[in-house]
Amino acid sequence: MTPRRVLAVLAVAQLCGMAPWFSASAVAPALTAAWRLRPGGAAWLTISVQLGFVAGALVSAALTLSDRWSARRLAAAASLGAAVATLAVAFSRGPAVGIAARVATGAALAGVYPPGMKIAAGWFRDGRGWAIGMLVGALTVGSAAPHLMRWLVPAEAWRLVLVAAAVSALLGAALMLRVPSDGPYAAPSPPFSWTAAPRILRDRAVLLANAGYLGHMWELYAMWTWTASFVAASETVRRGAAEDVRGVAALITFCVVGIGAMGCWLGGRYADRLGRTTVTSAAMAASGACALAVGVAYGRPLWVLVPLLVVWGVAVIADSAQFSAAVSELAPAAYVGTALTLQTSLGFLLTVATIYLVPQAARVLGWRWSMSILAVGPALGVWAMQALKRRPEALRMAGGRR
Repeated sequence: MTPRRVLAVLAVAQLCGMAPWFSASAVAPALTAAWRLRPGGAAWLTISVQLGFVAGALVSAALTLSDRWSARRLAAAASLGAAVATLAVAFSRGPAVGIAARVATGAALAGVYPPGMKIAAGWFRDGRGWAIGMLVGALTVGSAAPHLMRWLVPAEAWRLVLVAAAVSALLGAALMLRVPSDGPYAAPSPPFSWTAAPRILRDRAVLLANAGYLGHMWELYAMWTWTASFVAASETVRRGAAEDVRGVAALITFCVVGIGAMGCWLGGRYADRLGRTTVTSAAMAASGACALAVGVAYGRPLWVLVPLLVVWGVAVIADSAQFSAAVSELAPAAYVGTALTLQTSLGFLLTVATIYLVPQAARVLGWRWSMSILAVGPALGVWAMQALKRRPEALRMAGGRR
């Protein structure tokens, strides 16, 4: 296979394999009623996945699994595990088993996402930012897909959304095994070392790239998780409480999250030309501004609100792959998989806080200004990436374009 064909197969495998992520969140109202969750319980449908992902990623990083094992086989097995766990959610009779299955889903997905990025880095040296951007774009569409299913499927058939996500993950596992190898640029498997992860975390340049990533992640998953609730609340204000706005909110959320694939492509294309720190800083500045501005459009007609959300959907994810590309260029070649797994584990751990904070802010400030707290992350992320730009190690990124 040519590198571009490998990337196409890998991207579709990631798209399918990551579909379980937001499957339960997309049918949160139905699950909340079926499991009789208390107010705020819907947040745990996503938070539990984040916690599972963090736990799985930390174990994988500590054992350097994605560097010592075949990344494609690890990702295929993990996709299979995510499918089984999602089916368990679909047919569980209460929150105890259901939430536990969501934790297991997240732990399995920790073996899909970082190894996938490692494979992309192994097949591309030039154009690595574009390649990983295409991969994250596929993940973005996969994350959006359950919201489209929620719009298409009647509310009483919510299990069908979860089953479809599980079947998608099974297809992702099969496609992952079609990738012929971890790539011509993949380093030989290193010996096991307990000190590998601490050494990576202490590297100053990697630390700054991770700090930028944390600023990005402060915003991303909270925005994705609560866009449907924000739109529903806005439409209820505009149209009245008697209207059922859940369907239109799900469709708009699919569009807003899914359009992020374009942002990933743009970010990858221009980061390879202009530099990683330049593009990530610009994307975070734009997404932070959207977080502050979206409250102004709250309660306004959809032709006012939706374009702003679409711009936010592009900007909020445009930088994501470039933090991973930067770490793959700054970290020791033998431990790129471990470095990427550590990065994602830290980022997803942070998302637990912001996914929880947004509805709390909505109780205090109202949904109108709840999203404004997300602007803090991009501001700190811009500072970190500009600090990285001034360091000599930055010349290792994007062929010297910093």
